[in-house]
Amino acid sequence: MTGAAVEAVVFDIGNVLLRWDPDGWFGAHIGAARTAAFFAETGILDANEAVDEGAPFPQTILALIDQHPDWEAEIRLWVDNWLAIASPEIPHSVALLRALRARGVPVFALSNFGIETFEIARAAYPFLDEFDRAYVSGHMQQIKPHARIYEMLEEDCGIAPGGLLFTDDRADNIASAAARGWQVHQFDGPEGWAARLVAAGLLTETEAASERAA
Repeated sequence: MTGAAVEAVVFDIGNVLLRWDPDGWFGAHIGAARTAAFFAETGILDANEAVDEGAPFPQTILALIDQHPDWEAEIRLWVDNWLAIASPEIPHSVALLRALRARGVPVFALSNFGIETFEIARAAYPFLDEFDRAYVSGHMQQIKPHARIYEMLEEDCGIAPGGLLFTDDRADNIASAAARGWQVHQFDGPEGWAARLVAAGLLTETEAASERAA
């Protein structure tokens, strides 16, 4: 793969290391049509984004009940089942993180995540403590794809943009990183990400194989 030498690999978390599919979770529990209405009428996804920017969880979500009392049960489902919605882990991606660290490659997280929800996830998923540095939007009070969160990571780690290789499932997040000069890979499954890491010379094919997942 052409480009500058990679000095650190940066992982998004949701839909890269952990499955994040509230639409699918609610669809399975209350049906697709009711889920669509719930999201459209309550603005719960906007409230979740506010949590990612540092607003308190669960208070920010539960505050929606006063505005939308007819959706109280569903709003409480979001809070009470948050960990189930943010699951399961993606084993091959976790194995790639660990393989990079075993090779001595610095590995960072850059994720839109609330302060409290990240702590909930850390308690359930030990790999979230294995990053060399974890950049969590709630603490930074900035979210992707805004340019400032990428700039803050650069300032903190001291690595020039071209030395960072970043994977994220969202095209807008990838575009913002690429605009700053980061090397990027839009995540659409661990196999493609594994191939990119091999192409970059960071892992061997054996080290990147899915059989390493545990």
